[in-house]
Amino acid sequence: MSFAENLQMIRKEKHLSQEELAEMLGVSRQAVSKWEQGTGYPEVEKLLLLSRELNLSLDSLMATEIAQGKAMEPDKVTGVITISSPHEHVVTKCYKVIASQKFKGGKKSPQYALFGVSSTGVSFWGEVNTFLAWYANEEQLGKEIAEIENAIFSGIPAYELKYSVRVERHFLSLKMIDD
Repeated sequence: MSFAENLQMIRKEKHLSQEELAEMLGVSRQAVSKWEQGTGYPEVEKLLLLSRELNLSLDSLMATEIAQGKAMEPDKVTGVITISSPHEHVVTKCYKVIASQKFKGGKKSPQYALFGVSSTGVSFWGEVNTFLAWYANEEQLGKEIAEIENAIFSGIPAYELKYSVRVERHFLSLKMIDD
């Protein structure tokens, strides 16, 4: 199944109309219709919101192999990956990653943050999230998320962040540092 078919199937399973889903995501009904017809594709921010609002992982929505139920070697696919962040000196195990919404700031400020969601318990406030890194733009963030999800699906046990940026913390702001 394609992303379009998966989205339509999941929306119907959740008993949502295109209009209701559009309202949840802050888009038009026509946008949802285009996604389900395969003539358009949501932005990364909308994909993350879609994942959260429908309470499902991005890989279950996007990965055709998962939707088709193709067999993988069970000893290789754990659904968990160890992610290391060289700029933030963080290493964590997680089963998915989530991105922040776009931050407001100057040209030298990072626009997004990435968090790893741990499968090792739930706190009073929900799933345990670990800050991983800062990103200069949506394109770099999208590449990173896609590679992490592919690594999780492929059974790769570890991943080092590639597209994050180094930042310098100032009193109430962050400034990206050129390497």
